[in-house]
Amino acid sequence: MNDICMSLQGDITWNTSLGPNISLKPVPLQSLSELERVRLQEVAFRRLIRCHDLGCHITIPKYGHKHKKSLRKKLDSLSKEKSRDKETSPQAFGIPLSHVITNDRVHKLRHDHQREEQSNTTELMLSFLHLSSGFKRPNKELSSSNSSLSSTPESHNDSPLPSTPDIASRTSRRGGVSVDCITDLDDNQARLLEALQLSLPDEAAGNRKKPRDKKLSLNPIYRQVPRIVDLCCQHLEKNGLQTVGIFRVGSSKKRVRQLREEFDQGWEVHLSDEHCVHDVAALLKKFLRDLPDPLLTRELYTAFIHTMLLDYSKQQSAIQLLLFLLPPSNSDTLQRILSLLSTVSSHAEDKKDRQVPGNKMTSRNLATILGPNLLHKQKSSDKEFSVQSFAHAEESSAIISVVQRMIDAYDMLFMVPADLQNEVLISLLETDSDVVEYLLRRRASQCSPTPRRRCSPSRTRPPFRL
Repeated sequence: MNDICMSLQGDITWNTSLGPNISLKPVPLQSLSELERVRLQEVAFRRLIRCHDLGCHITIPKYGHKHKKSLRKKLDSLSKEKSRDKETSPQAFGIPLSHVITNDRVHKLRHDHQREEQSNTTELMLSFLHLSSGFKRPNKELSSSNSSLSSTPESHNDSPLPSTPDIASRTSRRGGVSVDCITDLDDNQARLLEALQLSLPDEAAGNRKKPRDKKLSLNPIYRQVPRIVDLCCQHLEKNGLQTVGIFRVGSSKKRVRQLREEFDQGWEVHLSDEHCVHDVAALLKKFLRDLPDPLLTRELYTAFIHTMLLDYSKQQSAIQLLLFLLPPSNSDTLQRILSLLSTVSSHAEDKKDRQVPGNKMTSRNLATILGPNLLHKQKSSDKEFSVQSFAHAEESSAIISVVQRMIDAYDMLFMVPADLQNEVLISLLETDSDVVEYLLRRRASQCSPTPRRRCSPSRTRPPFRL
């Protein structure tokens, strides 16, 4: 057990029949495939139980099938109600995080579909004008036999307009894109492909050895961050880093309410430089506060609190393992928010050499303000939703400390160590070696194009005792 819990110094290498060996290095969490992220939850759970005594019951938060079923229903409704201008239910506030992301994807697909229809209409008009111009040529060019007239459409197809895209391109043909090539697609194409994958019926998902894995992608899934969170973070990073008291200073309730209504109605909201930084910060806090389940989930509330009871040297490791238990939507959204908070805290102090004032919001101050929005037991009213309102001062202090550690260690928390990757691959090797071969080939593709065959793990240290 000690060998498992210790931090290994040597490289972890997977031997291959052909080509160089593949050495595992820490990788970003979002670079893992959907299947790997699910297995990582299981591996992190086992590691957490073995290596850290948190003195509480720990469970992996539930996530998955309801979200995929909801997405499929949304996509079906999209095809039946193209002319619908607005949703009857809130699109962002007060609904589960997975539903917010589903609404964002449907919103994007709807707008992409409308743009595609407009583009197709433009192409049709250009084609018609081009064809019409052919009949305005002098009669001597059209005085040949009927056979020459019948060849006009063929010559038109052979010489398309330079500005007209190839409608039958590989990525736009039905069935023209395989799952394996998602890494070669751009962001929009990859997201659409993932949406189609998630909406597949059960019988079309193929035969896998483990039923729970039969619908999981072998490629990285799209970044599951709500549009409102991403827009707010971008605006604050651009306009608010030198704003004194960001997240602490009050805002205009009227303007915040108006922004909330725009997002809830599914409008295409653009946050410009004219929007007040404090209003946008308040909107982001409001979104997090209104989530039915907090971003760090109620199931893991006690576990996060108890990490502060461990030795300081073990706290970061325990927090990281708990973050790996979160559903992808929670984890990706938290990473986006912590990225913002880490950037804000780095501008807290005055920069005298450049005469730039600091925003005074250290990681401790930010954790004090936003901690209760990220981690809490039960939903409270606006007036009660502050650190001072918690019944136990010890829990209040622990919440602040946990979030502060997350902000300070943001760069490391979402990097998956090599030893955890190794356990994930070993667990997959037990059920399907072809999957491991594909994942390793994809992971090494950026470094070398050499194909790799069957693989097995080797290491410079003795192997794990699983």
